[in-house]
Amino acid sequence: MNTFVWTFLIWLGSVLAGFLGALTGLGGGVVLVPMLVLGFGVDIRYAAGASLVSVIATSSGAAAAYVKEGFSNIRIGMFLEIATTLGALAGAFEASRLSTAAISVIFGAVLIYSAFLSIRGRHPPGNGHPADLPADPLAVRLKMDGSEPTPEGPRAYHVRNVVKGFGLMFGAGVLSGLLGIGSGAVKVLAMDQVMQIPFKVSTTTSNFMIGVTAAASAGVYLNRGYIDPGLSMPVMLGVLLGALLGARELIRARTRVLRLLFGGIILVLAIEMIYNGLTGSL
Repeated sequence: MNTFVWTFLIWLGSVLAGFLGALTGLGGGVVLVPMLVLGFGVDIRYAAGASLVSVIATSSGAAAAYVKEGFSNIRIGMFLEIATTLGALAGAFEASRLSTAAISVIFGAVLIYSAFLSIRGRHPPGNGHPADLPADPLAVRLKMDGSEPTPEGPRAYHVRNVVKGFGLMFGAGVLSGLLGIGSGAVKVLAMDQVMQIPFKVSTTTSNFMIGVTAAASAGVYLNRGYIDPGLSMPVMLGVLLGALLGARELIRARTRVLRLLFGGIILVLAIEMIYNGLTGSL
């Protein structure tokens, strides 16, 4: 395979990763890293470095569209970024200390748990809608409550478990720096499952946040030589295009379909990553 074909195939795969990342709030990295490692034989640290660059592009491409449509909650995103940025720096420093196999198995385990929670979905108590439950006093003081656009008009929601969500976001940041995935999977699940934020608001706010988290980690990867321009360029351009296409589709997409898509894709990739890590194929 010559360089042109190799670059084109990576770009094409990155478009798909960006599209799925924008639809689910994952940022593309959760699909991109396994694709590069399993499909193209790229070292997982270089794949993570290219993924972090693409995550920044994804966030830039999709976040603006989501803010304009009224989905993203800026106050929630800015508050939680404090935790994710600190965690991202810690995770990036640890990445060089762990073996490739260990990182691969950790990656797979995180994805399996994320897939389980996503497919299971959330079932709030009461009459089934989060707006009917009491708000977190801290969320009220920080003015985090908002509304999401629906075909019937704006629908209000309350934010809950702010302290627990903040703690989980630190863990999401660690995974971002360690695995190069932007930690969108954990962020979406923390906001959706723990903080009781509607799924579409969770995914769009995640897209808004992941760029800052990834930028914190990418600086460490760049300093250690794990960002290859020849790999990062087609990945970034492909993911950016896919993210813009995914942002347009999200508005029309059904939440249940997004959950199943999210869970199914990362479950398959998780099994592959764990298998290759345990067998020493990476």
